[in-house]
Amino acid sequence: MNIILLGAPGAGKGTLASKIVDEYKLPHISTGDIFRENIKNQTPIGVVAKSYIDKGQLVPDEVTCQIVEERLTREDCKNGYMLDGFPRTNAQAEALDKITNVELVINIDVDFSLLMGRLCGRRVCKDCGESYHITRLNGATTCSRCGGELYQRKDDNPETVQSRLDVYNAQTAPLIEYYTKQGKIFNVNGSTTPEDVFEKVAEKLNALRK
Repeated sequence: MNIILLGAPGAGKGTLASKIVDEYKLPHISTGDIFRENIKNQTPIGVVAKSYIDKGQLVPDEVTCQIVEERLTREDCKNGYMLDGFPRTNAQAEALDKITNVELVINIDVDFSLLMGRLCGRRVCKDCGESYHITRLNGATTCSRCGGELYQRKDDNPETVQSRLDVYNAQTAPLIEYYTKQGKIFNVNGSTTPEDVFEKVAEKLNALRK
């Protein structure tokens, strides 16, 4: 299965992706993770990416497309993949269509009024990348999955979050129309629990796999 996860920042893509990986064993390709790895290692592309990410802006298409195309050629993508965080624009979607055949686009639909609280209260594991929210942590400071330290991302502050939501609405939301025209969109209500979201998505993926 070749699938894409769509949704505004804080919609729950990371949580859903983790459940899909556990159940379907698809490689989870997150451009955010790739960029963060490069930023941590202070590679040339990491320095460029950081200058945009810190402002809540998108990394230029040319850089992102190059990274994704290389990633899809690896052996673990031979039987399918899950893209998270790419494409973000119609131009990227058009470029992706030339590289591979996307079968399904899962769009997690959440009202923007809920996303600010989600993001500013988010904590992420430094080791495995698992996401949590302070309302569910009960004071815990380590990851229940791997024991890694939890931290708040620098871009999870009100000013940058608002900028990210504005950028998403202007540049990424049109992808819903793009993939709707291709008949590949599956909309799921992301305002419910992560378990409910996954149950609905699993029904769709199981039908696709048959």
